[in-house]
Amino acid sequence: MEKYIEKFIRYLEIEKNYSPHTILNYRLDLEGFRKFIGEVGLEKIDYLALRKYLAYLKENNLGNRSIGRHLSTLRSFFRFLTREGYIKANPIIILSSPKLDKHLPQFMTEEETAKLIESAFPKDDKDERGLRDRAILETFYSCGIRISELVGLSQQDVDFIGGIVKVFGKGKKERIVPIGETALGAIRKYLHRRKKQNDAVFLNKNGSRITTRGVRDIVEKYIKVAGIRQGISAHTLRHSFATHLLNRGADLRTVQELLGHANLSTTQIYTHLTTERLKTVYDKAHPHA
Repeated sequence: MEKYIEKFIRYLEIEKNYSPHTILNYRLDLEGFRKFIGEVGLEKIDYLALRKYLAYLKENNLGNRSIGRHLSTLRSFFRFLTREGYIKANPIIILSSPKLDKHLPQFMTEEETAKLIESAFPKDDKDERGLRDRAILETFYSCGIRISELVGLSQQDVDFIGGIVKVFGKGKKERIVPIGETALGAIRKYLHRRKKQNDAVFLNKNGSRITTRGVRDIVEKYIKVAGIRQGISAHTLRHSFATHLLNRGADLRTVQELLGHANLSTTQIYTHLTTERLKTVYDKAHPHA
C-alpha cells in the first residue's frame, strides 16, 4: 500500500496544490490506516475491513470529529485509487460518517481582547521582544489571519501605505486582507528596532522566521499574564475577529472573504455565536424572558 500512498501524496502536492500542513495530515492518517491493515492487499480491503478500522479508532478514544477527518482522508484516497484504475470498486462509498456534534468556537469579548493585547506592553522603544509580541497580537486581531499565515508574512507582503497585507492561505491561495493603522504602527516600531535583518516580518530569538509553535507560546504567555479565562488559544483571536465584525454589522460574505473560507457554510458557524450572544442579552434584560 505504501507506493499507492506516495502516488496519492504526489497527486495532492502537484494537482491539488495542497499546503504542506494539509498534506502532512493526509499522510499521517493514511500511515495509521496502513499500519492497521498490515499486509492486506488493496484489492482485499472491503467494507467490513473499513468498519473494523472505525471500531479501532473508537476504541482509541477518538471523537466523532477526528474519526470523520480520518474517513474523509480515506474517501479521497479510495476515490483517487478508483479513478486511476488501481482498484475496480470503491469499498468506502457506502460507509457513512459519524454524526458530528455542533461545535461552537470559543471567542473573547471585545474587553477581553483589549486586555490580552494590552498585556503585551513593551518596556520601552528598545524592547525588541516586547515590540514583536505586541505586533503579533495586534496583527492577529486586526486581520483575523491563521497562525500559519501570520508566520508566512514577509515584509513585501505588508503595504504600509495602502493598509493591506497579502497572505497565502490553505491550498496556497493568495488573498488581500485589510490591516488597521494600530497594527501597522506596532509592526513599524518592531521592524525599526529589530537588530537582525530578515525578509520575514516576525523573527524568533535566533533571527530566523518565527514558527507556529513559537507564536502559540507567545499568545499563551500573554493569556496567562492577562488572566483570561480557560479555553482561550491563539486561534481564538481569529474567532474573536469574525464574531466582533458580525456583532458590529458586517455581512457574512465579507467576513468569509476576510477569513479566506472557501465555503460560506464554514463562516456561518459565527452566526450561531452572535445568536447565542443576543439570546444571553435578551434573557438578562427582558422582564418576561
